[in-house]
Amino acid sequence: MAFENLLPVSDALLAQAGLFNEQRLFNQLQIHSREEGLPELEDLDIVIIGVRERRGAIEEQEDYLDFSAVRKAFYTLFPGNWHCKVGDLGDLDAGDQLSDTYYALKELINACVKNEVIPIILGGSQDLTYALYRAFDDLDQMVNLVNVDSRFDLGNSSLPITHQSYVGKIIVDQPYNLFNYSNLGYQTFFNSQEEIDLMERLYFDAFRLGNLTADISRIEPVMRDADIVSFDLSAIQADVLGFMHPQQSNGFNGRESCAIARYAGLSDRVRVFGIFEYQLTSEATVSASLIGQMIWYFVEGVNFRMNESLSNRDEDFLHYTVPVEDEMLSFYKSRKSDRWWIEIPFLEGVNTKLKRHTLLPCTEEDYINACNQEIPERWYKAKLKNEI
Repeated sequence: MAFENLLPVSDALLAQAGLFNEQRLFNQLQIHSREEGLPELEDLDIVIIGVRERRGAIEEQEDYLDFSAVRKAFYTLFPGNWHCKVGDLGDLDAGDQLSDTYYALKELINACVKNEVIPIILGGSQDLTYALYRAFDDLDQMVNLVNVDSRFDLGNSSLPITHQSYVGKIIVDQPYNLFNYSNLGYQTFFNSQEEIDLMERLYFDAFRLGNLTADISRIEPVMRDADIVSFDLSAIQADVLGFMHPQQSNGFNGRESCAIARYAGLSDRVRVFGIFEYQLTSEATVSASLIGQMIWYFVEGVNFRMNESLSNRDEDFLHYTVPVEDEMLSFYKSRKSDRWWIEIPFLEGVNTKLKRHTLLPCTEEDYINACNQEIPERWYKAKLKNEI
C-alpha cells in the first residue's frame, strides 16, 4: 500500500543509462521502471526515493522537481566492493496538500524501517524531515535526529510548518519521541541568540562549521548515535554545488560533504538518510555530480558497517573507569574497531524507551580529557536528559 503511489524512473533516463558499460552502477541496481514495475523490497538493503515536494519552503520556487540529473550521476559511477543490494524506487509526487505528502512519505519510511531497508530520500524542502521523524511513532523507541545545516530550523512552532521551523514542530508535537537533536555545521550569524539559547536549555548538541572543518572526524561519534540524518544542501559552499544556494558563501566543501555522508552510512544505527533543498539550476551537472557522489559514499559506508553488539561488553570491549569530581565515568573501547563509548547512568522509573541510550558514542579524546578531570559535555547533556 505504501509504495503504490511511487512513480517509475523516466524511460528517457533508463534508455540513456543503458548505453553505459556493464560495470557501472546502473547495471547492478534494481530500478522501478514502467516496464518492469517495482522491485521487491525484501530483495533490497538500501533504496533511493525522490520526493517532488517543496511547498514547505518560505521562498517562492519552481514547483517542478526532477532528480534525473542526480540519478544519472549516481548510475554512471562504478560500485565499490559492496555486498548490499541497492534499488531505486522512483519518485513520490506531491500530494494535494502538503500534509498528504507528509503522510505518504511517513508510510513509505515506516515500511522501509520495519523491513530493515535503509531509504535514501532525495527531496525538495527540508520540512520533509518531519515526516521521516513521524515514521518512528509506532516503533516504541526514542529518536536521535542529526541535521547537517547552517541553521537550527527551530523557527516558530506556533505557525504552520516550514523548512525553517520543522525542528520546533518535532519538539512540541505529540507523541514525544525525540531524545536528542544534533546540528552539524551551524553558522552563528544565521541563528538568533534566542535559538542558540534554546538549544542550550534543551541540552541539544550544536557544532559550529569552523570547528568541524578543522577536524571532520568529530562528526563520527555524533553519527554513530543517530537514527535519522537530514542533510540540507544549503550547508554546502555555494560554488561547490554549482550555486544552487548562492547565498551560502561559507559551508562544507565537496570532500567534507562526502565524508559526512560516509560517516552516516558507517553508523550501525542510522536507518534513514535524507538529502534536501534540491533545486534545478543552470549548472545541474556540477550539483548532481556531488549529490551522486554523496549517495555513493553513504552506500559505501553502509557496506562497511561494523554491526558491533554493545550488549556483550565483557568480551568485545575494554572497560576503563575514570573518577572525575563526584562522578565515576565508565568508558568502553571496542576490541574490533577501536571506537569508544561512555556509559550514561540509567535511572530507575524513567521511560523504558531511554534504555537504549545508556551508552553514548564518544572519542578517545573524551577519555583522555576525563583522565585530566574534564567531564565530556555530551555525556553531561545526555545525563541531564535522562533525569528529566
